[in-house]
Amino acid sequence: MPIVESVNVGTAVDVPWGQLKRTAIDKRPVEGPVRVHTLGVGDDEIADLVNHGTEVQAVYAYAREDLDAWADQLGRELVPGQFGENLTTQGIDLNSVHAGDRWRVGTTLLEVSGVRIPCSVFQGFLDEPQWVKRFTLGGLPGAYFRVIEEGDIAAGDTIEIVEQRNHQITIDFLFRALTTERHLLPALSAEPRLEPFVRRRLGERYEALSM
Repeated sequence: MPIVESVNVGTAVDVPWGQLKRTAIDKRPVEGPVRVHTLGVGDDEIADLVNHGTEVQAVYAYAREDLDAWADQLGRELVPGQFGENLTTQGIDLNSVHAGDRWRVGTTLLEVSGVRIPCSVFQGFLDEPQWVKRFTLGGLPGAYFRVIEEGDIAAGDTIEIVEQRNHQITIDFLFRALTTERHLLPALSAEPRLEPFVRRRLGERYEALSM
C-alpha cells in the first residue's frame, strides 16, 4: 500500500539565484497532521506566485524511489523535501499516474493537475551543474495536485487512488509534451482537468494549440 513518507513545508528566504531572488523551495518534514487547503499545505510559503502556487499547483509530490534514483546518480544523499516537494511518497510510481486521477490521502481528496517544470531556482538550490537540463532529460518530474476536498495529511497516511482516468496522459507523457516532445501537446486535450495547468504553462501559445 503506498503511503506518505513525510509532509514538508518551507519558509521564503532571500537567495542569490533566480529572477525573484527569493524562494521557499527548501521544504522540511513536519510532525503530526497538517491541514491541506485549496492553496497549499499548512503554513508552507510560496515566494514566486507567478510560476508557483494557485489551485492547480496547491500540492507537489515526489516519490522516495525517484529521490533514491537521483541520489545514486548524483552520489549524495537526498532527504525528504529536498526537491521542494510537499509530500514525499513511498510505494507508488508517480510517472505512471494519470493526469486527472484522484487520490484519497488522509482526510483530503487530491486531483493530479500538472507536473514540475525545472527552473533556475531549483538548479541553484540543488547546486548541481546543468541541473535543469539533467532533470528534464531524467524524466522524473513529480506531480502537482489540486485540492478537491480540504483535510489533514500526516506522515504514514495511506494513498488510495479512488478515480483513475482512462487515457494515455500519464505524468511521464505530460512532462514530455511540455518539455522535449512538443508534438504531443494536442493529445493533452483528452483530459479536460488539465486545461488550467496547461493554459498557465503555455500562456498565449495555448490558444493556438486549441484552434
